[in-house]
Amino acid sequence: MLGLKFETQTSWAEIAKNDLQQILTDHAFAEQKAASNAVSIIINYSEETELVQAMSDIAIEEMEHFKMVHELMVARGMILGREQKNDYAIHLFRFFPKTKDRTVSLVQRLLVAALIEARSCERFKVFAENLEDKELVTFYKELMASEANHYKTFLRFARHYQDREIVDEKWQALLTYEAEFMKNRGSKATVHG
Repeated sequence: MLGLKFETQTSWAEIAKNDLQQILTDHAFAEQKAASNAVSIIINYSEETELVQAMSDIAIEEMEHFKMVHELMVARGMILGREQKNDYAIHLFRFFPKTKDRTVSLVQRLLVAALIEARSCERFKVFAENLEDKELVTFYKELMASEANHYKTFLRFARHYQDREIVDEKWQALLTYEAEFMKNRGSKATVHG
């Protein structure tokens, strides 16, 4: 369903579960950044009513997820750590050339957001399948569905704003680019590391 061209190895889940403080901190900030991205799209494309409505829902849901992760951390005696740069997202945004065309820029943003959500969904699945902690298994399985819905929403809007054939070609190229990058990852307790 997600179309990813590289599967996360279970060794990443082992690294993540051995450093729960780090993975949960990174996850919390990933949710916050996803909310910020949705708000930024609203600000920059405020004339697109349907898009604004969808991004509003995503922003609220992502902040709810941030709160859920933070509450989980607090309940386990953890403190939210410091935010770290997300080199994964930075790398994905470098794929597309800069453009002054607002529509092309929007489509590029939507495709990158779709891929981040798809990879998060896949990582949450791998993590949940390799945990013994029943609370975390349930938590991550529930979040998987939400990430998958966000992925579909971003991809649907990208296809709305540009010819589907062009968008799908860009999507496949972005997936290939991301897969090559992911081959050298999986050694850090971060959602996309």
